[in-house]
Amino acid sequence: MSASAEDKKLFFITGVSGAGKSQALKVFEDFGWFCVDNLPIALLDQFAQLALKSPRMTRVALGMDVREGRLLSVLPPLIKDLKSQGLKVHVLFLDASDDAIVRRFSETRHRHPLGGKVADAVKAERRLLAPIKVAADRVIDTTHLALGELKEKISETLGLTRTREMTLQVVSFGYKNGMPIDADIVMDVRFLPNPHYVKGLRAKTGLDAPVQKYILAQPIARRFLNEWRRVITMLLPYYVKEGKSYLTIAVGCTGGRHRSVFCTRWLAQKLRGSGHPVQEFHRDIDA
Repeated sequence: MSASAEDKKLFFITGVSGAGKSQALKVFEDFGWFCVDNLPIALLDQFAQLALKSPRMTRVALGMDVREGRLLSVLPPLIKDLKSQGLKVHVLFLDASDDAIVRRFSETRHRHPLGGKVADAVKAERRLLAPIKVAADRVIDTTHLALGELKEKISETLGLTRTREMTLQVVSFGYKNGMPIDADIVMDVRFLPNPHYVKGLRAKTGLDAPVQKYILAQPIARRFLNEWRRVITMLLPYYVKEGKSYLTIAVGCTGGRHRSVFCTRWLAQKLRGSGHPVQEFHRDIDA
């Protein structure tokens, strides 16, 4: 085993068909995990060894369902063996009421993996998965969960905070070049005094200290920035609750070189200081 085994994490995501396994895998993928769906159990040990040797595969999520048939019965002892080798292994089991499962299959018109009548197939599937459910580290009932709520529960399972797993992107732009098409939140800062018309500042940008000093000298700027930061911080948990993994905040001024650049830099620094992962871009700073 690799000496880095203690740094590796492996999650098995399984459960009753129709309970949301595919959605859960997408959530793990959004959180930056390496995800594989329906890896044959016969290849599991080889895959585990590969993951241990790869420096990039530090967080792996494997989706498994009843299509593995009776081979699922070997999963609990196999997990126990992997744990004994030093690998951090966890099992997440997704479940839902029989009525909810039958309704979901009816709405999607998908065939149950075991075939036949869905109600009968669900009962047979529960019997096959019973040992896995008992061995699970956590069982999540998705009967009444929206995607955002499922994401919150998975976030809690992974030990993540409610907002910090969301990747934030703050981008400045100039309205004369059009708004970014991928923006979730757009803030227009053209109400601020424009350094473009101040002698000695036109050739500079919002990343330069003289421009920053000029903007911060305006009482409205200081008040706006503090209020804006408060509003953004208040909203982040609600975007996470709705299942948002990436949030783009666009800040615009006329040319995209002074006011929007400074405000973008200011907000990005404040959010990073609060522990949020933030990417900062200035689209039109050189336009």
